Amino acid sequence: MSLIPEVPARPSNPPAFNVPPIVLAIIVAILAVFGVVSSLPEATQDEIIVLFALFPGRFTGVPAQPDLVFPGGTAADVWTLFSYTFLHGSWTHAIVNSVWLLAFGSPVARRIGTVRFLLFYFLCGIVGALTHVWLNAGSLIPVVGASAAISGMMGGAARFVFLADGPLGGLGGMSGPSSAPRAQASIGRALTDRRVLIFVGVWIGLNFLFGPTGLTVTGEQASVAWEAHLGGFLAGLLLFGFFDPYRTSPSGGPGNVGYGEWSGRNKLP
Repeated sequence: MSLIPEVPARPSNPPAFNVPPIVLAIIVAILAVFGVVSSLPEATQDEIIVLFALFPGRFTGVPAQPDLVFPGGTAADVWTLFSYTFLHGSWTHAIVNSVWLLAFGSPVARRIGTVRFLLFYFLCGIVGALTHVWLNAGSLIPVVGASAAISGMMGGAARFVFLADGPLGGLGGMSGPSSAPRAQASIGRALTDRRVLIFVGVWIGLNFLFGPTGLTVTGEQASVAWEAHLGGFLAGLLLFGFFDPYRTSPSGGPGNVGYGEWSGRNKLP
């Protein structure tokens, strides 16, 4: 038996670039898809848009063209609710969406894990798509981009980033992440937090400001599917609790366990 006492290992510092793999994978897919599609002949690009973009008229019919048939049939009715999130209109569109996904998708993925994140991400994209279809019935203007799904990540993040254990928990004089156990991100708690209400109000206000006018933060004029943004955001805000895992405390009693300190042996899911 060794007489030399064991020295506890010091927790290592978290890596400077700690993007959840699933978030990085989606970003790579977004940029790769746009890179490939934009390199194709224009006629081929048009075929891809018709087959994989979101057209409200595909789901509601087009009164002005009652005999119009979209390619792909029923299968395309399903896959376009997912595939439209990987198509983008320009490099600026793809890169800006990637940055927003990096910012808001990362904390959500760290909190709920890969499988829940994927389900939550695409559910928000689908709700955003159906919201746009509902408010633009019969439209033949295609919708592309991951903005609705990313808006859902923003709505989901709003449920927990301001909690004591969340990334912005120190704002407003509250204790930081290391001093409190993981708190339950209930919708009631979120909607009674002044910071959450300000965040939600500002985000919705910006969509009503820039959406109908078509103005973007870069000053360019573009067709903005703000209805899809709102649908995705509200889905994320209201449905996040169904994907947020409730964990037992280390003592075995009720409550959520804390994130704990970073170490190479104790990584987040």
